[in-house]
Amino acid sequence: MFNRLTAALLASTMMAGAAWAETTVTAVMHSGLRVLDPVITTAHITRDHAYMIYDVLIAQDAEFKPQPQMADWKVSDDQKTYVFTLRDGLKFHDGAPVTAADAVASLERWAKKDAGGQIIMDRTEKLEATDDKTVTWVLKEPFVPMLDVLSKQSALPPFIMPARVAATPPDQAITDYTGSGPFKFVDAEFQPGISVTYAKNSDYVPRSEPASWMAGGKVVNVDKVKWVNMPDIQTAVNALSGGEIDYIEQMQVDLIPLLEGDPNIAVEVREPTGMQTMARMNFLHPPFDNEKVRQAALKAISQESVLAAMIGNPTYYQICGALLGCGTPLGSETGAETLTKGASMDEAKALLKESGYDGTPVVLMAPTDMVALATQPVVISQMLRDAGFTVDMQPMDWQTLVTRRASQSAPAEGGWNMFITNWMVPEISNPISNPMLIGRGDSAWFGWPTDDTIEQLKADYIAAADPEAQKAVGEKIQAHAIQTVLEVPLGQYTLPQARRTTITEMLPSPVPVFWNLKKAE
Repeated sequence: MFNRLTAALLASTMMAGAAWAETTVTAVMHSGLRVLDPVITTAHITRDHAYMIYDVLIAQDAEFKPQPQMADWKVSDDQKTYVFTLRDGLKFHDGAPVTAADAVASLERWAKKDAGGQIIMDRTEKLEATDDKTVTWVLKEPFVPMLDVLSKQSALPPFIMPARVAATPPDQAITDYTGSGPFKFVDAEFQPGISVTYAKNSDYVPRSEPASWMAGGKVVNVDKVKWVNMPDIQTAVNALSGGEIDYIEQMQVDLIPLLEGDPNIAVEVREPTGMQTMARMNFLHPPFDNEKVRQAALKAISQESVLAAMIGNPTYYQICGALLGCGTPLGSETGAETLTKGASMDEAKALLKESGYDGTPVVLMAPTDMVALATQPVVISQMLRDAGFTVDMQPMDWQTLVTRRASQSAPAEGGWNMFITNWMVPEISNPISNPMLIGRGDSAWFGWPTDDTIEQLKADYIAAADPEAQKAVGEKIQAHAIQTVLEVPLGQYTLPQARRTTITEMLPSPVPVFWNLKKAE
């Protein structure tokens, strides 16, 4: 009798355990995560992390339209006062309610670093919490892109943190990761650069609308999401095939055939807008503090060579000299002819000679652990050498690069001269929010150009009366940015994702998100 009863209890316990087994999605993202503060860096992996644990006041849907998220809003008739009202049920992960004071502190910290936020604050008369649930933002003059900037999905979205966390100076990393988003950061399981775990926030109250990009109801259908870093993409592919992981964010194109024909795996383009890759120079130190040296570097570079090495298959890349993205309303390619038609080494050498370049080494930071960034430095370093540059290409992992690029030290003292990065086309398509087009010196994006002309051109864009006038200003922005080499556009591309077919209902958004999806066991 005892044995039968014990066996029945064991069987019941096993059945209950099976019923309550945790559902975990294991993903290989494009990079390991080390930097956890979404304000001090624009690294996409940090942005992706932030969307897991934080929320935003308003968010853009798949039609690029601002929608309520944490708050609804009203705008005064004179278009100068915006009143945001927090919705019910918002709580931080420590149980404290989200208040308007938290939102104001977060917005103020964000605005000190973000391109669009800086422009809004130039026009702000006051930003205050008028009660626990109401944020009132009063402008000195109307600012038409206000809601578009506040709802943007990338670069630096204005994530809402507790006021005590948002009090951290924007050039210092936060150490408290309390959010109010759909997942909680599991601090005890975090291994920087190796793995990070997120647990479902059971207290999160999703909106009632269907999920659409960053907007709508963020319904979590799994217990945990775990990101594991596998710098060797072949290892990741083998793990996906073997069922050890569920998802690869960025597939190397030449490895796609290894997964084709496997009924348990889907390889697909998550969303169609794609990415742009580009080179960024440091304006503070020689040799790129000299405009002619920067121009010489631009003239030496061929997009076709860069993209062919990076992607290989032309199906997945597009030659494009538009800093604001090809296929966008402002997609001018003025001034980028040598980039798109095969470089001009003779012009590059002549400019380099004219500049008085003395052989100062170009410290080119080269990430070794990112599919989307591993080849560009190798190709570009050879092009620069062919033009007469001395190049010191320094390999490192991406998270080391992300940390180092924030240093303004001289290259010989741990700084840098050039690195390659990439942006989603939607986050660069508007000159107001494009981080590469900030000319505010120390307040600019990494590279720190001081460029009053680009700031005035952005003001002209804001004042433009209609899309045609905006397009005309966009043309001037393109021409000026290429002339001064605020960046070197290297072309557009798309890297497909791969997932096991047990993962379903994944949102086709530019930012990879883990709400809405389901996992079948």
